[in-house]
Amino acid sequence: MGRRGLLLLGGAAVATLGGAYLLKPQNEAEGVFVPGTLAFPGLAARLSEARRIELVRHGQATTLLRDGDTWRIEQASGYAARGERVHELLAGLTELRLVEERTSDAGRQAAIGVDDPRNEGSTATLLRVLDGQGTAIAELVLGRRRVRTQGNVPEAIYVRRPSEQKSWLAEGRMVADADPQLWINRDIASLAPDRLRRVEIARRGESPLVLARAGEVDAPLEIVTPEDHPVADRTSLDEVGRAFDLLTLVEVRRAAEAPGEALGETRFAYTDGLTIIASPQREEQVLWVKLRAEGDSDEAKEFQARWDGWAYQLGIWKEKALIPRLEDLLPQAPANSDPDVDPSAAPPAAEAPANEAPAAAPAPSP
Repeated sequence: MGRRGLLLLGGAAVATLGGAYLLKPQNEAEGVFVPGTLAFPGLAARLSEARRIELVRHGQATTLLRDGDTWRIEQASGYAARGERVHELLAGLTELRLVEERTSDAGRQAAIGVDDPRNEGSTATLLRVLDGQGTAIAELVLGRRRVRTQGNVPEAIYVRRPSEQKSWLAEGRMVADADPQLWINRDIASLAPDRLRRVEIARRGESPLVLARAGEVDAPLEIVTPEDHPVADRTSLDEVGRAFDLLTLVEVRRAAEAPGEALGETRFAYTDGLTIIASPQREEQVLWVKLRAEGDSDEAKEFQARWDGWAYQLGIWKEKALIPRLEDLLPQAPANSDPDVDPSAAPPAAEAPANEAPAAAPAPSP
Protein backbone atom coordinates (compact mmCIF):
# COMPACT_ATOMS: atom_id res chain seq x y z
CA MET A 1 0.00 0.00 0.00
CA GLY A 2 1.34 3.39 -1.01
CA ARG A 3 1.67 6.37 1.31
CA ARG A 4 -1.37 8.05 -0.21
CA GLY A 5 -3.44 4.94 0.50
CA LEU A 6 -2.24 4.90 4.09
CA LEU A 7 -3.18 8.54 4.60
CA LEU A 8 -6.61 7.97 3.10
CA LEU A 9 -7.17 4.96 5.34
CA GLY A 10 -6.13 6.92 8.38
CA GLY A 11 -8.26 9.89 7.36
CA ALA A 12 -11.30 7.69 6.81
CA ALA A 13 -10.83 6.18 10.25
CA VAL A 14 -10.77 9.58 11.95
CA ALA A 15 -13.72 10.83 9.90
CA THR A 16 -16.01 8.03 11.08
CA LEU A 17 -15.36 8.49 14.78
CA GLY A 18 -18.36 10.71 15.39
CA GLY A 19 -20.83 8.00 14.44
CA ALA A 20 -18.99 5.06 15.94
CA TYR A 21 -20.52 3.29 18.88
CA LEU A 22 -17.70 3.06 21.42
CA LEU A 23 -17.78 1.39 24.77
CA LYS A 24 -16.85 3.75 27.60
CA PRO A 25 -16.67 3.26 31.37
CA GLN A 26 -19.97 4.28 32.95
CA ASN A 27 -18.32 6.08 35.85
CA GLU A 28 -16.28 8.19 33.45
CA ALA A 29 -19.39 9.25 31.56
CA GLU A 30 -20.78 10.42 34.89
CA GLY A 31 -17.72 12.56 35.49
CA VAL A 32 -16.16 10.23 38.02
CA PHE A 33 -12.97 8.33 37.26
CA VAL A 34 -12.11 5.20 39.21
CA PRO A 35 -8.50 4.02 38.62
CA GLY A 36 -8.39 0.47 37.30
CA THR A 37 -11.63 0.75 35.35
CA LEU A 38 -11.76 -1.29 32.14
CA ALA A 39 -11.19 0.92 29.11
CA PHE A 40 -13.91 -0.97 27.19
CA PRO A 41 -16.32 -2.71 29.61
CA GLY A 42 -18.43 -5.36 27.95
CA LEU A 43 -16.09 -5.60 24.95
CA ALA A 44 -15.50 -9.36 25.29
CA ALA A 45 -19.18 -10.07 24.65
CA ARG A 46 -19.14 -7.98 21.46
CA LEU A 47 -15.99 -9.43 19.92
CA SER A 48 -18.03 -12.20 18.30
CA GLU A 49 -19.29 -9.43 16.00
CA ALA A 50 -15.76 -8.37 15.00
CA ARG A 51 -15.05 -8.82 11.29
CA ARG A 52 -12.21 -6.40 10.63
CA ILE A 53 -9.17 -5.13 12.55
CA GLU A 54 -7.23 -2.10 11.31
CA LEU A 55 -3.79 -1.07 12.49
CA VAL A 56 -2.40 2.17 11.05
CA ARG A 57 0.93 3.79 11.77
CA HIS A 58 2.64 6.44 9.70
CA GLY A 59 3.97 4.62 6.60
CA GLN A 60 2.44 1.25 7.51
CA ALA A 61 -0.95 -0.43 7.69
CA THR A 62 -2.27 -3.89 8.46
CA THR A 63 -5.87 -4.98 7.90
CA LEU A 64 -7.06 -8.30 9.30
CA LEU A 65 -10.27 -9.77 7.87
CA ARG A 66 -12.23 -12.51 9.59
CA ASP A 67 -12.91 -15.64 7.55
CA GLY A 68 -14.77 -18.09 9.79
CA ASP A 69 -12.30 -19.06 12.51
CA THR A 70 -9.34 -17.62 10.57
CA TRP A 71 -8.12 -14.04 10.37
CA ARG A 72 -6.53 -13.14 7.02
CA ILE A 73 -4.11 -10.34 6.12
CA GLU A 74 -5.41 -8.08 3.39
CA GLN A 75 -1.91 -6.78 2.56
CA ALA A 76 -0.64 -10.38 2.12
CA SER A 77 -3.21 -11.37 -0.51
CA GLY A 78 -5.45 -12.81 2.19
CA TYR A 79 -2.95 -15.24 3.69
CA ALA A 80 -3.68 -16.49 7.21
CA ALA A 81 -2.55 -14.39 10.16
CA ARG A 82 -1.02 -15.82 13.30
CA GLY A 83 -4.05 -16.86 15.30
CA GLU A 84 -2.36 -16.61 18.68
CA ARG A 85 -1.21 -13.08 17.90
CA VAL A 86 -4.73 -11.95 16.97
CA HIS A 87 -6.07 -13.53 20.15
CA GLU A 88 -3.41 -11.75 22.19
CA LEU A 89 -4.37 -8.39 20.64
CA LEU A 90 -8.10 -8.78 21.30
CA ALA A 91 -7.60 -10.22 24.77
CA GLY A 92 -5.29 -7.32 25.62
CA LEU A 93 -7.92 -4.84 24.48
CA THR A 94 -10.64 -6.41 26.63
CA GLU A 95 -8.38 -6.45 29.70
CA LEU A 96 -6.92 -2.94 29.30
CA ARG A 97 -7.52 -0.78 32.39
CA LEU A 98 -7.23 2.97 32.73
CA VAL A 99 -5.17 3.89 35.77
CA GLU A 100 -4.24 7.55 35.39
CA GLU A 101 -5.35 10.57 33.36
CA ARG A 102 -2.54 12.21 31.38
CA THR A 103 -2.10 15.21 29.12
CA SER A 104 -4.85 16.77 27.03
CA ASP A 105 -2.37 19.13 25.36
CA ALA A 106 -2.09 18.17 21.68
CA GLY A 107 1.40 19.66 21.60
CA ARG A 108 2.60 17.19 24.21
CA GLN A 109 0.95 14.06 22.86
CA ALA A 110 3.89 13.12 20.66
CA ALA A 111 6.10 12.83 23.74
CA ILE A 112 4.08 9.86 24.93
CA GLY A 113 3.29 8.57 21.43
CA VAL A 114 -0.44 9.28 21.25
CA ASP A 115 -0.42 12.02 18.61
CA ASP A 116 -2.10 11.63 15.21
CA PRO A 117 -0.62 8.50 13.54
CA ARG A 118 -0.71 10.35 10.20
CA ASN A 119 1.85 12.91 11.39
CA GLU A 120 5.34 12.72 9.92
CA GLY A 121 7.55 10.73 12.26
CA SER A 122 4.69 9.69 14.53
CA THR A 123 5.20 6.51 16.55
CA ALA A 124 1.51 6.19 17.44
CA THR A 125 -0.63 3.31 16.20
CA LEU A 126 -4.35 3.60 15.51
CA LEU A 127 -6.21 0.40 16.37
CA ARG A 128 -9.81 -0.14 15.23
CA VAL A 129 -12.03 -3.20 15.65
CA LEU A 130 -15.10 -3.12 13.41
CA ASP A 131 -18.20 -5.26 12.90
CA GLY A 132 -19.61 -6.52 9.61
CA GLN A 133 -21.31 -3.17 8.89
CA GLY A 134 -18.10 -1.22 9.39
CA THR A 135 -19.17 0.17 12.75
CA ALA A 136 -16.37 0.56 15.26
CA ILE A 137 -16.66 -1.71 18.29
CA ALA A 138 -13.52 -0.26 19.84
CA GLU A 139 -10.77 2.10 18.68
CA LEU A 140 -7.75 3.51 20.37
CA VAL A 141 -4.51 5.34 19.67
CA LEU A 142 -1.72 3.33 21.23
CA GLY A 143 1.40 5.17 22.36
CA ARG A 144 4.63 4.39 24.15
CA ARG A 145 4.94 1.55 26.59
CA ARG A 146 6.10 2.43 30.05
CA VAL A 147 8.83 0.19 31.41
CA ARG A 148 8.23 -1.22 34.88
CA THR A 149 11.27 -2.63 36.66
CA GLN A 150 9.45 -3.95 39.72
CA GLY A 151 8.49 -7.60 39.84
CA ASN A 152 4.88 -8.70 39.27
CA VAL A 153 3.89 -5.25 37.98
CA PRO A 154 1.65 -5.25 34.88
CA GLU A 155 2.80 -3.66 31.65
CA ALA A 156 1.60 -0.12 31.00
CA ILE A 157 0.97 1.87 27.84
CA TYR A 158 -0.19 5.40 27.01
CA VAL A 159 -3.48 5.52 25.10
CA ARG A 160 -5.98 8.02 23.72
CA ARG A 161 -9.40 7.72 22.16
CA PRO A 162 -9.08 9.18 18.64
CA SER A 163 -12.11 11.45 19.12
CA GLU A 164 -10.69 13.00 22.31
CA GLN A 165 -7.66 15.04 23.32
CA LYS A 166 -7.43 13.45 26.76
CA SER A 167 -4.82 10.71 27.09
CA TRP A 168 -4.41 7.98 29.68
CA LEU A 169 -1.89 5.67 31.24
CA ALA A 170 -3.35 2.18 31.01
CA GLU A 171 -2.28 -1.17 32.40
CA GLY A 172 -2.27 -4.18 30.14
CA ARG A 173 -0.29 -5.85 27.39
CA MET A 174 -1.03 -4.55 23.89
CA VAL A 175 0.70 -6.12 20.88
CA ALA A 176 -0.45 -4.03 17.93
CA ASP A 177 2.15 -3.90 15.14
CA ALA A 178 1.17 -2.17 11.91
CA ASP A 179 3.71 -4.13 9.81
CA PRO A 180 1.86 -6.90 7.89
CA GLN A 181 4.97 -9.09 7.86
CA LEU A 182 4.76 -9.46 11.65
CA TRP A 183 1.28 -11.00 11.39
CA ILE A 184 2.03 -13.71 8.82
CA ASN A 185 1.79 -17.29 10.04
CA ARG A 186 5.19 -18.51 8.83
CA ASP A 187 4.80 -22.15 9.84
CA ILE A 188 4.40 -24.47 6.84
CA ALA A 189 4.79 -27.91 8.42
CA SER A 190 6.53 -29.69 11.27
CA LEU A 191 6.77 -33.41 10.54
CA ALA A 192 9.10 -35.70 12.48
CA PRO A 193 11.82 -36.98 10.11
CA ASP A 194 11.34 -40.60 11.20
CA ARG A 195 7.80 -40.50 9.75
CA LEU A 196 9.20 -40.18 6.24
CA ARG A 197 9.28 -43.58 4.49
CA ARG A 198 9.89 -42.90 0.80
CA VAL A 199 10.88 -40.04 -1.50
CA GLU A 200 10.38 -40.11 -5.28
CA ILE A 201 12.24 -37.32 -7.08
CA ALA A 202 11.47 -36.39 -10.69
CA ARG A 203 13.73 -33.45 -11.49
CA ARG A 204 13.71 -32.05 -15.01
CA GLY A 205 16.73 -33.15 -17.04
CA GLU A 206 17.69 -35.79 -14.44
CA SER A 207 17.11 -39.54 -14.14
CA PRO A 208 14.50 -40.65 -11.58
CA LEU A 209 15.80 -40.78 -8.04
CA VAL A 210 14.18 -42.75 -5.22
CA LEU A 211 15.07 -42.79 -1.52
CA ALA A 212 13.50 -45.11 1.03
CA ARG A 213 13.89 -46.61 4.48
CA ALA A 214 14.07 -50.34 5.14
CA GLY A 215 11.27 -51.98 7.11
CA GLU A 216 12.62 -50.95 10.50
CA VAL A 217 11.09 -47.80 11.99
CA ASP A 218 14.49 -46.27 12.75
CA ALA A 219 16.19 -47.41 9.55
CA PRO A 220 18.21 -44.72 7.75
CA LEU A 221 17.09 -43.19 4.48
CA GLU A 222 18.97 -44.77 1.57
CA ILE A 223 19.15 -44.42 -2.21
CA VAL A 224 17.29 -47.30 -3.88
CA THR A 225 17.12 -45.92 -7.43
CA PRO A 226 19.46 -46.04 -9.26
CA GLU A 227 20.72 -49.33 -7.84
CA ASP A 228 24.32 -48.82 -9.00
CA HIS A 229 24.78 -45.49 -7.23
CA PRO A 230 28.03 -44.46 -5.51
CA VAL A 231 28.23 -44.32 -1.73
CA ALA A 232 25.94 -41.52 -0.55
CA ASP A 233 26.65 -38.78 1.94
CA ARG A 234 24.71 -39.45 5.15
CA THR A 235 24.33 -35.76 6.03
CA SER A 236 22.79 -34.97 2.63
CA LEU A 237 20.32 -37.85 2.96
CA ASP A 238 19.35 -36.67 6.43
CA GLU A 239 18.64 -33.19 5.04
CA VAL A 240 16.08 -34.72 2.68
CA GLY A 241 14.59 -36.56 5.65
CA ARG A 242 14.21 -33.25 7.48
CA ALA A 243 12.66 -31.42 4.51
CA PHE A 244 9.39 -30.78 6.39
CA ASP A 245 10.75 -30.64 9.91
CA LEU A 246 10.04 -27.14 11.31
CA LEU A 247 9.66 -25.75 7.78
CA THR A 248 8.91 -22.02 7.71
CA LEU A 249 8.40 -19.51 4.91
CA VAL A 250 10.30 -16.36 3.99
CA GLU A 251 7.50 -14.90 1.86
CA VAL A 252 4.16 -16.06 0.50
CA ARG A 253 2.33 -15.30 -2.74
CA ARG A 254 -0.62 -16.56 -4.68
CA ALA A 255 0.53 -19.66 -6.56
CA ALA A 256 -0.07 -18.05 -9.95
CA GLU A 257 2.24 -15.15 -9.02
CA ALA A 258 5.30 -17.21 -8.04
CA PRO A 259 8.23 -16.50 -10.37
CA GLY A 260 10.90 -18.85 -11.63
CA GLU A 261 11.44 -21.98 -13.72
CA ALA A 262 9.80 -25.22 -12.60
CA LEU A 263 12.40 -27.74 -11.42
CA GLY A 264 10.19 -30.82 -11.32
CA GLU A 265 8.24 -32.65 -8.64
CA THR A 266 9.02 -34.66 -5.52
CA ARG A 267 6.68 -36.99 -3.62
CA PHE A 268 7.29 -37.44 0.11
CA ALA A 269 5.44 -40.46 1.54
CA TYR A 270 4.93 -40.29 5.32
CA THR A 271 3.29 -42.62 7.81
CA ASP A 272 -0.47 -42.39 8.49
CA GLY A 273 -1.22 -42.23 4.78
CA LEU A 274 0.14 -38.70 4.27
CA THR A 275 1.84 -37.85 0.96
CA ILE A 276 3.24 -34.40 0.22
CA ILE A 277 3.94 -33.32 -3.35
CA ALA A 278 6.46 -30.50 -3.66
CA SER A 279 6.82 -28.54 -6.91
CA PRO A 280 9.79 -26.18 -6.53
CA GLN A 281 10.69 -23.42 -8.96
CA ARG A 282 13.74 -21.22 -9.00
CA GLU A 283 14.54 -17.70 -10.18
CA GLU A 284 18.30 -17.12 -9.85
CA GLN A 285 19.02 -17.43 -6.11
CA VAL A 286 15.36 -17.42 -5.02
CA LEU A 287 13.46 -20.67 -4.40
CA TRP A 288 9.66 -20.98 -4.41
CA VAL A 289 7.65 -24.13 -3.79
CA LYS A 290 4.02 -25.11 -4.27
CA LEU A 291 2.73 -27.88 -2.03
CA ARG A 292 -0.10 -30.41 -2.15
CA ALA A 293 -1.15 -32.95 0.44
CA GLU A 294 -2.84 -36.26 -0.38
CA GLY A 295 -4.51 -38.68 2.00
CA ASP A 296 -7.76 -39.32 3.83
CA SER A 297 -6.54 -38.27 7.28
CA ASP A 298 -7.54 -35.01 8.97
CA GLU A 299 -3.85 -34.08 8.90
CA ALA A 300 -3.68 -34.35 5.11
CA LYS A 301 -6.92 -32.42 4.66
CA GLU A 302 -5.71 -29.67 6.98
CA PHE A 303 -2.42 -29.30 5.11
CA GLN A 304 -4.17 -29.22 1.75
CA ALA A 305 -6.65 -26.59 2.91
CA ARG A 306 -3.79 -24.41 4.18
CA TRP A 307 -1.48 -24.82 1.15
CA ASP A 308 -3.97 -24.82 -1.70
CA GLY A 309 -3.45 -21.82 -3.98
CA TRP A 310 -0.22 -20.58 -2.34
CA ALA A 311 3.48 -20.57 -3.15
CA TYR A 312 6.15 -20.24 -0.47
CA GLN A 313 9.58 -18.70 -0.72
CA LEU A 314 12.18 -20.74 1.14
CA GLY A 315 15.90 -20.42 1.74
CA ILE A 316 17.81 -21.42 -1.40
CA TRP A 317 19.60 -24.18 0.53
CA LYS A 318 16.28 -26.05 0.75
CA GLU A 319 16.52 -26.94 -2.94
CA LYS A 320 18.81 -29.90 -2.20
CA ALA A 321 16.37 -31.19 0.41
CA LEU A 322 13.23 -30.79 -1.70
CA ILE A 323 14.40 -31.84 -5.17
CA PRO A 324 18.02 -33.05 -5.10
CA ARG A 325 20.09 -34.41 -7.96
CA LEU A 326 22.03 -37.63 -7.42
CA GLU A 327 25.24 -35.61 -7.24
CA ASP A 328 23.77 -33.53 -4.40
CA LEU A 329 23.57 -36.68 -2.27
CA LEU A 330 27.18 -37.75 -2.78
CA PRO A 331 30.22 -36.67 -0.74
CA GLN A 332 31.41 -33.29 -1.93
CA ALA A 333 35.08 -32.55 -2.63
CA PRO A 334 36.50 -29.66 -0.58
CA ALA A 335 36.05 -26.35 -2.36
CA ASN A 336 39.67 -25.38 -1.63
CA SER A 337 42.54 -27.54 -0.45
CA ASP A 338 45.22 -26.06 1.80
CA PRO A 339 48.71 -27.05 0.55
CA ASP A 340 49.99 -26.79 4.11
CA VAL A 341 47.58 -29.53 5.16
CA ASP A 342 47.40 -31.54 1.95
CA PRO A 343 50.82 -31.62 0.19
CA SER A 344 49.28 -33.30 -2.85
CA ALA A 345 47.26 -30.14 -3.44
CA ALA A 346 50.37 -27.96 -3.81
CA PRO A 347 51.04 -26.79 -7.37
CA PRO A 348 53.94 -28.61 -9.10
CA ALA A 349 57.32 -26.90 -9.20
CA ALA A 350 57.93 -24.86 -12.35
CA GLU A 351 60.17 -26.49 -14.95
CA ALA A 352 62.38 -24.67 -17.42
CA PRO A 353 61.40 -25.03 -21.07
CA ALA A 354 63.32 -27.82 -22.85
CA ASN A 355 64.95 -25.45 -25.35
CA GLU A 356 66.13 -23.02 -22.71
CA ALA A 357 69.75 -23.29 -21.55
CA PRO A 358 70.37 -23.56 -17.82
CA ALA A 359 71.41 -20.36 -16.12
CA ALA A 360 75.19 -19.80 -16.00
CA ALA A 361 76.98 -20.22 -12.68
CA PRO A 362 78.03 -16.94 -11.07
CA ALA A 363 81.64 -15.87 -11.74
CA PRO A 364 84.12 -16.40 -8.85
CA SER A 365 84.98 -13.32 -6.82
CA PRO A 366 88.41 -11.79 -7.62
